[in-house]
Amino acid sequence: MILSMIKKNKLLVLVVLVYAGIFIFAPETALKSVNNSMYYLLEMIQVLPIIFLLTVLIDAWIPKEWIIDKLGDKSGFMGNVFSILLGSLSAGPIYAAFPLSKMLLKKGASITNIVIILSAWAVIKVPMLLNEMKFLSIEFMAIRWVLTVVAILIMGYLMGLFVKKKDLPEDTKEEASLSVNTDYCNGCGICIKIAPEHFEMVDGKANVKTQEIHKENRMKVKTTIEKCPVNAIGME
Repeated sequence: MILSMIKKNKLLVLVVLVYAGIFIFAPETALKSVNNSMYYLLEMIQVLPIIFLLTVLIDAWIPKEWIIDKLGDKSGFMGNVFSILLGSLSAGPIYAAFPLSKMLLKKGASITNIVIILSAWAVIKVPMLLNEMKFLSIEFMAIRWVLTVVAILIMGYLMGLFVKKKDLPEDTKEEASLSVNTDYCNGCGICIKIAPEHFEMVDGKANVKTQEIHKENRMKVKTTIEKCPVNAIGME
């Protein structure tokens, strides 16, 4: 049990061990590190809920066809321009762009345009350009912007050339709406035998144990639905 938790949270365990070592050998440095970590943690707590809400709203309101048309593989140069604008007009730290980018990628945006959005978000946001113009002159800002945009476009096209969507990791689990009609269920237990991770017996009737379907269990759940002799199991 403990070993399993450690394997699933290797990075967290490593960070805890590093902090423990610093506290032992350099406690003052460790305190400064903790203060800095708390600052960024509080920033994430403030920023990420808004980004997740925005991501959900975009996912619900903007049709997949529109994303494919404006940001997909066939969106062309105008898709690149739209991606630069989207990244440049964004707000918040770069890590806030990752959930949004994942959602856009899932709805049909190309890898090239996702790279452009992330890069523009990181280095040519409008507030950053305004400060650059204030402190380093408009000429410096303009030349740096042009060279950066060219570099971003080249990087985006190279990433799109060498990295394909099939190379990206898929979600290992998905939410489904599994249900058992207890009026039909005859308690044969076939669902328990095939997919015990998702079904259990309660008062002689099958009951859904969890809605999270891991990738390796999808076929088992579908088989259970097909094998149920009274068609009592459904999934949406």
